[in-house]
Amino acid sequence: MSTPTTTKQDNLQSRLPDPTQLFPELAAIAGAMSKATRNGSIPHTTIGLVQLRAGQIVGSTYHTVRQAGNLRKAGETEERITAVASWQDAPYFTDAERVALELVEAVLTPNPSGERVPDELYAKASAHYDDKALWTLTLAISQICFFVPVALIAKPIPGKAPGKNYSR
Repeated sequence: MSTPTTTKQDNLQSRLPDPTQLFPELAAIAGAMSKATRNGSIPHTTIGLVQLRAGQIVGSTYHTVRQAGNLRKAGETEERITAVASWQDAPYFTDAERVALELVEAVLTPNPSGERVPDELYAKASAHYDDKALWTLTLAISQICFFVPVALIAKPIPGKAPGKNYSR
């Protein structure tokens, strides 16, 4: 019996072409957003964990695969990467990382009983992060949210590098 040489993964196609073909300025916008979040006020790992959790929450395979890959390249352990989905009871995260993960969940999860980011959560976050770090965390969440519709509508190919993740 022969083994197939292609998998469903090999046959993935994006729905839309690379948006930078239509909007060349998008690369500069993405670069500026990334530069703003990499200002040193919070660890790059925290940004990666937050953006991985955002991808999981919105159900984006592209973002989940991309952020997990970025974390691996940065030297993160498989335990920490895998445990992001169940961070609340996982022993692998610092208190500051937990607050950041709680914050991204609050932003991306509807709260039928009120405010998504209540004063109590803000107080917890501000106990771990100064104003610049809180803004950086806010921008990191904004950055991934900027690209969520791209991932969900255009469906770039998971696991492919930016610029090479569109089939046309």
